[in-house]
This record gives sequence, structure tokens and C-alpha cells, in this order.
Amino acid sequence: MKIKAITRLKSASERWAAIVAVCIAWEAVSRSGMVKAFILPPFTRVVYKLFQLLVTGQMWPDIGASMQRSASGFAISVLVAIPLGFLTAWSPRVRRVLDPVMQFMRNTPTLALYPVFILVFGLGELSKVAIIFWGGVWPVLMNTVEGVNRTDPLLIKSGRSMGASPLTLFFRIILPSALPFIFTGIRLSASRSIIILVAAEMLGADKGLGFLIFSSEQNYKVEQMYAGIIVLILLGVLVNFLLVRWEKRITRWKQEISGS
Repeated sequence: MKIKAITRLKSASERWAAIVAVCIAWEAVSRSGMVKAFILPPFTRVVYKLFQLLVTGQMWPDIGASMQRSASGFAISVLVAIPLGFLTAWSPRVRRVLDPVMQFMRNTPTLALYPVFILVFGLGELSKVAIIFWGGVWPVLMNTVEGVNRTDPLLIKSGRSMGASPLTLFFRIILPSALPFIFTGIRLSASRSIIILVAAEMLGADKGLGFLIFSSEQNYKVEQMYAGIIVLILLGVLVNFLLVRWEKRITRWKQEISGS
């Protein structure tokens, strides 16, 4: 246990050391005049501006709007993709019909379709949530299909030979086997949701972190622009951390089997 704790502490310190080094380099480059402060303000000034925006409450409506849009599109994509992925992988007929369409759709650049979504849904919230859903659904869907297809056929045959019902096969064999793939898709979908959100908010939005960053750049509020970018980075890191923790908790049984 002590060795594991020391290893984790060393790994964490190395990661934090790299982040601190980047921040120090940012500050040094800006202060030295190698890059104009107008283009790259000192890191300390950006952090101060971020603190100011949070304390005064100016940024919270933008954070709330972005999180609501991103969470809505992401949640709908997960709720649609997982059942559809299981159905596609489990039924050869459904796979034959849907696979060509899925391969075509998932390789279409998401943001290239945003004008179509605006044309159909307008410039309101619906088009933003819809484009986030569209971009987030494919990683979960394709990884769910892959996870089901990777299930050991011998386990399924053994379950059937022992008289297991389709529901028992699903919950005891197929779902546990596919879970690591599904969580990989969920994490990819979450990161894509944030990226697509920023682009969507730069057009036809009056609040949100993407709108804040874009409007700050247009109005030469460079420190505020970088503050918005840092918040997006922190939100992405936080979401990924929570999803990884959730995955470890749900698939703890698999880690225990691997460790035994």
C-alpha cells in the first residue's frame, strides 16, 4: 500500500511539475518582451482577471449557459447511442442496414453541418444542443458496438449452454465486457461536446464561454479571453477526472480480477 501511495504521489508531482513549468514559461516569455503582452499577457494577470470575473459574478452566467448546453447534448447522445449500439451489434439485420449510414455520418465533419442545424432549428438553444448531440453520439455509439463485438464468444456459448436467458446473457456477460469500451466512448464524447460547444457559441449566442472568448477577442480584452480559455481547460479536465473515477468505481470488479 505504501509503495502504491508513493508511486501515485510521485506521478502526481511529475504532472503538476510540468503544468507549473508551463505557467512559469508563459510568465517569463510575456515579461521578457519576447512576445507582446497584448498578444500574450503574463499568466499572473490572466489569473487575476479570472479571479476578478468569478468574484464579481460576471463569468458565472456564461459558465452556467455553457454547462447546460454541453450537458444536455452530451446526456442525450449517451442515452441514444448506448441502446442503439447494443441493438446494432446484437442484430445482424440492423447492423447491415445501419452500418453504412453510421460510417458515412460519423466521418462527416460535425461543424460543417452546423449551418444545416441552424437552418433547421434556428439560432436558439435547440440548434446548439442538437449539434453537440450530433458530435457526441458517434464516439459512444461506435465504441459500444466495438465493445459488444469484442465479447468473448466462448462466454456467450457457455452461458447459453447453461440455459441463461437473453437478459441474463446481456447483464452478466455482454454488458460487463463492453463497459470499458463504452466509458472510452463517453469520455471522448464529453471532450468533443466541449469543443463543439465553443464553436457553436461563437455564432448566434449572447452568453456562454465560447461567446465570452469570441467577444473578448473582438473587443481586444485579451486577458479576459485567456481567462475564458483557462476555464474551458479546467472544466474539460474536471469532467474527464470525474468520468475516470466513475469508470473505476463501476468496473472495480474487473480491476480486482486483473490484480488477483
